[in-house]
Amino acid sequence: MSSVLTGILLAGGLVLILAMMAVKIVPEYERGVIFRLGRIIGAKGPGLFLIIPVVDRMVRVSLRTVTMDIPPQDVITRDNVTVRVNAVTYFNVVDPNRSVVAIEDHVKGTSQIAQTTLRSILGQVDLDELLINRDEINQRLQRIIDDVTNPWGVKVTLVEVKDVELPEAMRRAMARQAEAERDRRAKVIHAKGEFEAAETLADAAERLEGHPAAMHLRILSTMSEISSERNSTLIFPLPMEILRLVDMLRPPDGRKPAVSAERA
Repeated sequence: MSSVLTGILLAGGLVLILAMMAVKIVPEYERGVIFRLGRIIGAKGPGLFLIIPVVDRMVRVSLRTVTMDIPPQDVITRDNVTVRVNAVTYFNVVDPNRSVVAIEDHVKGTSQIAQTTLRSILGQVDLDELLINRDEINQRLQRIIDDVTNPWGVKVTLVEVKDVELPEAMRRAMARQAEAERDRRAKVIHAKGEFEAAETLADAAERLEGHPAAMHLRILSTMSEISSERNSTLIFPLPMEILRLVDMLRPPDGRKPAVSAERA
């Protein structure tokens, strides 16, 4: 009787163990890739499902987006400048079956291809392009890496170049260049201001020449401004017509005009 009871208990325990092995629960963000006797039969989940114990084997695959830092890479740009660049990439599994069958470790594989692609692409651009056209370079990296990882069932959604470390000598040279550029812009702006001021003064002179009364008013206004400064200098303006008349009466040889005999 005891042996029968023991057998029943053993059978019940074995059935319980097999039932626990058959029942699988996969969360929403995962899928279970099922292999039956070594052959893939597809991905199941999310939720509760059954497999055949011993015959089936399940591999869990996460579908969540993975954020992975690309380690700093020493890159020589096209214009022979050595820079140290690091980046970050975002990717996720879109085909659980291929992510298990096509590659042993899709995370490690994506990391390696991202590093090699980063060095390759940045070696084809100039330093100025790397610093200015960062968005375009990020898009090129994303397209190239995604084309490689697509057969693995991995979708690369974004690649961002984070930091570009320049040599100290290059940073000093760029600082000098930026300072020279600012000086050039300041001189150009000053020259444009002088040019516009000269044009305005020329227009004002033409208008005042056509209106003598306005010229006299301007002279009186200037005298008022000078006198308000408590200056001891006295300025008395002469009309231009008087100066022209004196110049016309002057003999050609520059001598004073002779006195008439009657006046003598």
